[in-house]
Amino acid sequence: MTERAKKYASSTDVARLAGVSQSAVSRTYKPGAKVSEETRSKVLKAAAELDYRPSLIPRIMLTHRSNLVAIVIGGMYNPFYAAVLERFTVGLQDAGNQVLLVHADSGHSLDAAIPKLASYRVDAIVSALAILSPRSADELARFKIPVVSFNTPVRNEWVSSVCCDNVGAARALADLMLTRGGRRFGCISGPTASPASDERLAGFRTGLAMRGIEDLVTATADFRYEGGREAALRLFAAPRHPDALFCANDLMALGAIDALRRDLGLRVPEDVMVAGFDDIPSAAWGAYELTTFLQDGRRMVDEALAILKTAATAHGPVGDVAVDVPARLIERRTTQREPA
Repeated sequence: MTERAKKYASSTDVARLAGVSQSAVSRTYKPGAKVSEETRSKVLKAAAELDYRPSLIPRIMLTHRSNLVAIVIGGMYNPFYAAVLERFTVGLQDAGNQVLLVHADSGHSLDAAIPKLASYRVDAIVSALAILSPRSADELARFKIPVVSFNTPVRNEWVSSVCCDNVGAARALADLMLTRGGRRFGCISGPTASPASDERLAGFRTGLAMRGIEDLVTATADFRYEGGREAALRLFAAPRHPDALFCANDLMALGAIDALRRDLGLRVPEDVMVAGFDDIPSAAWGAYELTTFLQDGRRMVDEALAILKTAATAHGPVGDVAVDVPARLIERRTTQREPA
């Protein structure tokens, strides 16, 4: 390879220009290594002239640590996930880590991304997406690095979970809607493989049953605005439609509200109460003023980072940790009506 064809300067190039050994260049960039100030000055001057950047690969090979943490992302159409990604990135970088983004073709599960993760030498894996199966958790455990995911039903010695109290929140919503005069209830859930959606539906159903209500009509959508709108139209095609509707996330709730108002000519909340989950920014917009639950992504990220910090000092598995974070009800106009 000719000098012109070389893309990056090497440590050998720096050593040659500085008039020192290659090991002196390595010691200059190794924290705590002994090197004279004169040698350090020569190396840094030559490195600046050559625009040299030390490679992480030798350090990774020696220490078996890369300081890279994989964040598995998906469902980025949902502002909740975008906010969580930013929080993870800032927190990890503040802790001295670099971030590797790995995309999953799912808005609720990271299982499909596991083959991609196996291709990288990372020190940990975090995600707001759930791990769905014990088999997937076992595959991740074989990496022998800490893994933390949100709202996941499976754990092992390497895999931990930070969960929102989906069941308790949805049960509380059932109480609210009954207090506000709800008589016929509906729920638009997310994909059937989503643990968070399953828990929210189960909690809503349980809350109604505790008050003697067994009749609940349901529709399934895809956590997107368009899916919520289409699911609402399906539910309300029946002559006896709900007057209280719970959607498993805010995007579907916003789609449902627009279907009710624009397509069906119904009033919210006078004809139909609507509530969602996540408290994304648009939930508070004046056009919606959606009742929802704050899924505290900020605290969930902080809890995940605390697990990683413990793992970094333990030098071994500290998994099978389960942290529950409460969800906070935020009542807005979409449920604020006087009982009949």
